[in-house]
Amino acid sequence: MLRFECDYGEGAHPRVMELLVKSNLEQTPGYGEDHYCDTARALIREACHAPEADVHFLVGGTQANFVVIESALRPWQGVLCAENGHINVHETGAVEATGHKVLALPAREGKISASQIRRACAEHAADASHEHMVQPGMVYLSAPTEFGTLYTKAELEDISLACRELSLALFVDGARMGYGLMSEKNDLTLADYARLCDVFTIGGTKVGALFGEAVVISSPLLKKDFRYLMKQRGAMLAKGRLLGVQFTALFRDDLYFKMAEQADMLAMRLRRAFLDKGWDLLFDSFTNQQFPVVPDEALEKLGRTYAFSFWQKVDEKRSAVRFCTSWATTEDAVNRLIADVEAL
Repeated sequence: MLRFECDYGEGAHPRVMELLVKSNLEQTPGYGEDHYCDTARALIREACHAPEADVHFLVGGTQANFVVIESALRPWQGVLCAENGHINVHETGAVEATGHKVLALPAREGKISASQIRRACAEHAADASHEHMVQPGMVYLSAPTEFGTLYTKAELEDISLACRELSLALFVDGARMGYGLMSEKNDLTLADYARLCDVFTIGGTKVGALFGEAVVISSPLLKKDFRYLMKQRGAMLAKGRLLGVQFTALFRDDLYFKMAEQADMLAMRLRRAFLDKGWDLLFDSFTNQQFPVVPDEALEKLGRTYAFSFWQKVDEKRSAVRFCTSWATTEDAVNRLIADVEAL
């Protein structure tokens, strides 16, 4: 069985494993205060062109999301996000378990706009009962979105401006950041995220690490006491150097970006194969997630050899599914899938 259902099915890139093994018996301070975490922080700041940014390492995406969001909000505030945003549909109410409501907005191909954010805040302020309602205090975006789509630089600049005008914190979830950055359609850089966002994450779990997410904080208001909240919420790893080691390996010699570029290239080959077969695409994704609309009969045949994720029924005879490439996907696996698609 060749598996394309997600981008975290494998372990870690060999260079990550090599550095973990090499450093295994080394004694270091705990809780992220070791020289590996310091090195990883410096490498990430350099990649972001943000020497003043704070960088923290957490274990997973859900953990990073709810800790970041809780750190930014007052008790009566909630977070605006796309209706299909990860924090709204795939995290079992983790954010809301901290006492902060997720305020979902209608999305187009997984994205929301500056005008929607302004309208949501205006409607809240204009309501005579606004003091009895959850107040918007933050905006959450995913880059790429849950559908593999991308915000443009112009869109992110508009959203950033709206957030600053409205005193909203802007948080970008970059669990798949690498695949977005290396997309042929992307026009954003890590430096842009550091400039336009108050805080964002760089995902390792889905891009070559065993586990781990880097939280990059630009806003001085969010930097203060962040580690206190990490500790309180069980997000401060005692053996924190395990995270620093991994991000050191990922950000040396552009490994993070090279892996993501390879995954995107293979995904584009799948995209072309699906379109050449006459299969529509549910979303116009130019990242590592592809969503072909496939005849159910063909899916049954493909399912004998390949694992993929069911997404939704499109009509009586077709379903949309997701195929993911990852940092570890091989050209041979993609060649085999394309050949079997062509043979259907």
